Amino acid sequence: MRRDVVRESYSARSQEYLDLFGSIDSTHPSDQALVASWAATLTGAVLDAGCGPGQWTDFLAQRGLAVSGIDLVPQFVERARVQYPNLSFGLGAFEALDAATESMGGVLSWYSLIHHNPQDIEAPLAEFARVIRPGGGLLVGFFNGTTVEPFDHAATTGYRWPVAELSQVLVTAGFEVIETHTRTGSGYRPHGAITARRRSGKTAPEIGG
Repeated sequence: MRRDVVRESYSARSQEYLDLFGSIDSTHPSDQALVASWAATLTGAVLDAGCGPGQWTDFLAQRGLAVSGIDLVPQFVERARVQYPNLSFGLGAFEALDAATESMGGVLSWYSLIHHNPQDIEAPLAEFARVIRPGGGLLVGFFNGTTVEPFDHAATTGYRWPVAELSQVLVTAGFEVIETHTRTGSGYRPHGAITARRRSGKTAPEIGG
C-alpha cells in the first residue's frame, strides 16, 4: 500500500527530518501567522493530521485549542509524546480517523497530503469532511505548481497541485474555500495553502440550472 511506503520512507529518515524540521522555529513566519489566524476562528476539538514531531500541535495548543495529533510514523509520534507530554498523540491513517462524525471543530493538514496521488487524495478529504462539523475549519498546506504532477521528494514521490484544482477537490469533498495563499522564494519549492469551511451536506453544489 502507498501508505506503507510513506511510513517506511519517513521512518528511515526520521532523525534527519527531526533535525531539520522538528521545531516550530524551522517554519516560515508567514506560515505561523496563517495558522495562528486560522486557529483563532476555531472552537472545539482540533486534529493535527500528519503531526510529525508535534510542533504544529503544540503551536495550536499554545493558542488555547483542544488539539491532538496523529501521524503514520512511529518515530515522530514517540518524539512528540516526549517533547509535549501534556498533549495527545497517536498513530493513525487519515482515511480512517478515530473520531465521531461531526465531532471536530477543525483539522490541520499541513503538508500531510503531499504524497497522495490525485486518485487517492479524495479519501482523506472525505474523512476530514466526515469528522469536521458544519462550519468547522480545514487548513491544507501543500506544494504549489502549474499542473498536478509528481516530483522526487526526499522521502518518496510527492505531488504538486495548482491552487485552483486542489480547491475544486475540496469543494467536491464538502468544503467551502475561504482563502488561498501562495509563496515563492529562493531555496524552497513554491508553497500553497487553502483555508476552507465544512459545508452542510456532502457534495459540491450544482452549477447552473
